[in-house]
Amino acid sequence: MDPSSQLENGRVRRVELMISGLLRTGVLASMAVALIGLGLSFTRHGDYLKSPATIEKLVGADAVYPHTPADVFKGVAQPRGPALVMLGVFLLIATPVARVAVSILAFVYQRDWIFVIVTTAVLALLIASFLLGEAGF
Repeated sequence: MDPSSQLENGRVRRVELMISGLLRTGVLASMAVALIGLGLSFTRHGDYLKSPATIEKLVGADAVYPHTPADVFKGVAQPRGPALVMLGVFLLIATPVARVAVSILAFVYQRDWIFVIVTTAVLALLIASFLLGEAGF
């Protein structure tokens, strides 16, 4: 194997490791935040565990939980369990989006301009879909 292909293989490997680390960290962080929120909900509202009817308050169609990013961040500042659970969901959704953004940087690093353009278009579509979505996420 010639030195230039070894260098290129090393670059690709570093990028792959960085992306896999990002995905792993994002999933673990989202899970941790959601579990903390769940624990906080049950700690502050022990009546949720008393009967199936009280669990309905937490998971039912009329359950009160934050619907917008502003509500989530306001609830996290207080701190409220459902807001932390929603923040965990937000982090889980943001993780693959961050992967696309990091991929753009990786393609710039590899000087693969076609993939820079394509991946940038994908990121723009993802962001547009979130901004145009009903919930604001």
